[in-house]
Amino acid sequence: MTKKKTVLRIGKYLLAHKLPVAIALVLTLFSNYFALVGPQLSGLAIDAIGTNVGHVNFNIVIKYCIWMLCVYVASAILAYIVQRILINVSSGITFKMREEVFNHLLSLPISYFDRNQVGDIISRISYDIDTINSSLSSDIITVFTGIITVVGSAIMMIAISPTLCLIFVVTVPLIIIFTRYRTKKVKPLFSKRSRKLGELNGFVEEMLSGYKTIKAYGQEETIVSKFDTENLEAVDAYYEADYQGSVVGPSVTFINNLSLSFVSMFGALLYLFGSMTIGNISSFVLYSRKFSGPISETANILSDLQSAISAAERVFRLLDEPSELSDIINAHELVNVKGEVECKHVSFGYVEGKEILHDLNFYTEEGKMIAIVGPTGAGKTTIINLLMRFYDINAGEIKVDGYRSVDCTRESLRKQYAMVLQDTWLFSGTIFENVAYAKENATREEVIEVCKAAHVHDFIETLKDGYDTVLTDDGVNISKGQKQLLTIARAMLSESKMLILDEATSNVDSRTEMQIQEAMLKLCKGKTSFVIAHRLSTIKNADIILVLKQGNIIESGNHDELMMQHGFYAKLFNAQFES
Repeated sequence: MTKKKTVLRIGKYLLAHKLPVAIALVLTLFSNYFALVGPQLSGLAIDAIGTNVGHVNFNIVIKYCIWMLCVYVASAILAYIVQRILINVSSGITFKMREEVFNHLLSLPISYFDRNQVGDIISRISYDIDTINSSLSSDIITVFTGIITVVGSAIMMIAISPTLCLIFVVTVPLIIIFTRYRTKKVKPLFSKRSRKLGELNGFVEEMLSGYKTIKAYGQEETIVSKFDTENLEAVDAYYEADYQGSVVGPSVTFINNLSLSFVSMFGALLYLFGSMTIGNISSFVLYSRKFSGPISETANILSDLQSAISAAERVFRLLDEPSELSDIINAHELVNVKGEVECKHVSFGYVEGKEILHDLNFYTEEGKMIAIVGPTGAGKTTIINLLMRFYDINAGEIKVDGYRSVDCTRESLRKQYAMVLQDTWLFSGTIFENVAYAKENATREEVIEVCKAAHVHDFIETLKDGYDTVLTDDGVNISKGQKQLLTIARAMLSESKMLILDEATSNVDSRTEMQIQEAMLKLCKGKTSFVIAHRLSTIKNADIILVLKQGNIIESGNHDELMMQHGFYAKLFNAQFES
């Protein structure tokens, strides 16, 4: 995305606040008008004093001084009001931008989160948008005010002495050429800076998520060393961007000071030849400072503007990420699903040319339990991803109650499944709210019933606040096994006709596992269940067991049938129970 397009997109957010921005522009005009009147009044006051101090009309001098005080106070008050307005505007834009980014994140396909680090995504929604907000609330004011001040000062200087204005015909193009050259060189450095910060955030988020594993394996020094490398790269990127960006401000200030020196020198010569009064020289010098001041300020904030543009590019790239493919026109809404599922000649690969599942075929009637087993990497979880339409198949078709999944709306399809994954997820809230999440308007009695069935009720009752106990930070104040039990209770409460259990009992002990199996058999009655399990003892009662190996179903049947075949499943099962 080019810088021009990025600035135009930011401008669209400003247009959404047309009235306050228009008011701010009008007030800025008046504020700068009053500020530009000041030097003229100063020149008049100096001329009123003249060179003969004994014949000074102090009443006129005091009058001009009072007017100067009034216009400068009025200018300051209006500038303060403009600042407040634009701060409110920038806050509103920040809120809107974060809302759009978050809503868009929820519309993105699962594949986007598989490709990108969580820390980098968080960096875009927090740091990058904060950087844009900072620029909108302060830098935009500087630019708006600067443009008006430069134009107004130029007009006043031409009115006083067109001859002295020729000095700026040389210095201003010199500033523009130098600034454009540095901007092109600096822009990629700020893009790199934002990217490196995102990578650093991603690394930190990943390390903190695996903190216990790091401690368990004593890898603190290794991780610190890797962090130092990431941190150094981020710091170097910051330093290089800020260093190169900071060169512009002092250089432009030097050129402006040089122009002021020429103004003073040639102004003195014009005074000696009688072409200008001392008051006019004083006014011209003040206007020339006002003329060069915004140019220097803009040059000094150039690095901030570049940083904001780079941050905006990262945010807009995220917003431009294609959302999950829309449903087909007149897509079918799945309701009152029985739970018949069929896969016919399904092939799929996450990367083009690298197929994971090959010509997959199976059928299950409603209310049956289908277990999917096989070695790591066989494609078990991939089947679940396809059933939920987190990814669309490359070939073949998946049907639910006779309807092709691609012909159904994703929302209605996913609502037919309740999921319990190996990686548990609980949000900050009470235990009751976490379990009731699966069913709208769930009663306390219903929540207690499923918690009893999941053998977690007794534990909850031992807590001080019982079902009103607040879980924080993904439930770190309870054990992993207890978290798993709560997610199982949540799935039990769901009214969905189909269940997906991906290693759902992997974090509980053997005794609790047996209790959960009994509860699941009772509460899942009449529901179609897909179970992925490594512990084969948990799926002995499955109606159908699909044995996957390298993306192919090599065996299928119930436990007894597969054991009698003495094939791959039998070897897996016996290997788990060898003494």
